[in-house]
Amino acid sequence: MATPSPGYAITVRVEAPSSSTATSGLAAAVSAAGGALTALDVVESFADRLVVDVTCDAVDSDHAESITKALTQVAGVTVRKVSDRTFLIHLGGKLEVNPKVPLKHRDDLSRAYTPGVARVCLAIAENPEDARRLTIKRNTVAVVTDGSAVLGLGNIGPAAALPVMEGKAALFKQFAGVDAWPVCLDTQDTDEIVSIVHALAPVYGGINLEDIAAPRCFEIEARLRELLDIPVFHDDQHGTAIVVLAALYNALRVVGKSLDSVRVVVSGVGAAGHAIIRLLAAQGVTDIVACDRRGAVHAENGEGRDEFRRWIAQNTNPRAATGSLREVLSGADVFIGVSGPNLLTGEDVATMAPDAIVFALANPDPEVDPIAAREHAAVVATGRSDFPNQINNVLAFPGFFRGMLDAGAHHISDAVMLAAARAIADAVGPEQVNASYIVPSVFDPEVAPAVAAAVKQAAQTS
Repeated sequence: MATPSPGYAITVRVEAPSSSTATSGLAAAVSAAGGALTALDVVESFADRLVVDVTCDAVDSDHAESITKALTQVAGVTVRKVSDRTFLIHLGGKLEVNPKVPLKHRDDLSRAYTPGVARVCLAIAENPEDARRLTIKRNTVAVVTDGSAVLGLGNIGPAAALPVMEGKAALFKQFAGVDAWPVCLDTQDTDEIVSIVHALAPVYGGINLEDIAAPRCFEIEARLRELLDIPVFHDDQHGTAIVVLAALYNALRVVGKSLDSVRVVVSGVGAAGHAIIRLLAAQGVTDIVACDRRGAVHAENGEGRDEFRRWIAQNTNPRAATGSLREVLSGADVFIGVSGPNLLTGEDVATMAPDAIVFALANPDPEVDPIAAREHAAVVATGRSDFPNQINNVLAFPGFFRGMLDAGAHHISDAVMLAAARAIADAVGPEQVNASYIVPSVFDPEVAPAVAAAVKQAAQTS
């Protein structure tokens, strides 16, 4: 699992003697330290010395320091500066606002601003629905978080969550042309969050809830959907569920099994697990066993839990299976993990049914080592970008919101989410699908338009 990643890329500027072996010695030092060299650039050259930028990927921050130390130990080499390439792209943030109209002279100003803008304001006051036509509302989404469940980092607060929300907004624009903006709230009170989002909604055509801890996220989403006439979508729930179902469609094609006949075990009953279970059930999966830290969730142990876990207890596990995750995994066709790292081993996967499917989605460290899982399972997927079959929400949410905005719809039904999942799955053609390619690349330019078209049609129909 410990492989170098661009997420820990560094550029080390060094001075080295101007010998014929200078650069090869630097490359050898990086390799010996376990780094992945990606570039070696001579930026200055003198009669007696060279200035070289050594760029490489590391496993983590400690490994980056080890690589830097290894470079200092090369004869005659001095390290001038170390730059963390991830921090560099975040300097000053990742977003900016650009006007869509020219503002070059007095006439432009008179139309875009005062006095001409007053006529547009009065038109909207007379007919509020014109706000979608005459303002940014029709193409703008608020990416809302309270910072309580950020990535795998936990409750780190709204300011620390901002880089993630910026990235989310950038993905909206890049893949679907949607203008999104981070809204990081300095409160984790449910009533206050609902009140704030309700109050700021007139600016936006949609609300994307992000990284809000369960079970609070369920109530926030439900209440906002009742209050607002724009789509409210919790990506950690529904975006994950859509892409998981899309991947499962194609994984089952690989192994020749059907949704209505497979036994599925889901590890994790938080936001993502709950949404995955509901969407699988809506698509006809009848044998689902959900597991939390105490093991299998079933009708007898569902009392005393929040209403969402009670729903899982009452609507899954038809065989009344009991026991630990390892125990209920035996004989299962599909494992879906949205919980925590290193819960299973390859030997546990070996107890599953023949041609098993394993989706180990905990990030950055999955529930089971993908390499070990692949020794026993027919299809393995993770949430990581350095393994095949990356199940990534970016396949869903840009196109999903594009479709909802274009439809002018706000009701997010199971039919709409199923349409999105099918569109993602169908982006992998019959001649392409195989055990290492069950979902399209996140950079496939055809995915977001296909999802948008499917969502728009389903939203208008429903």
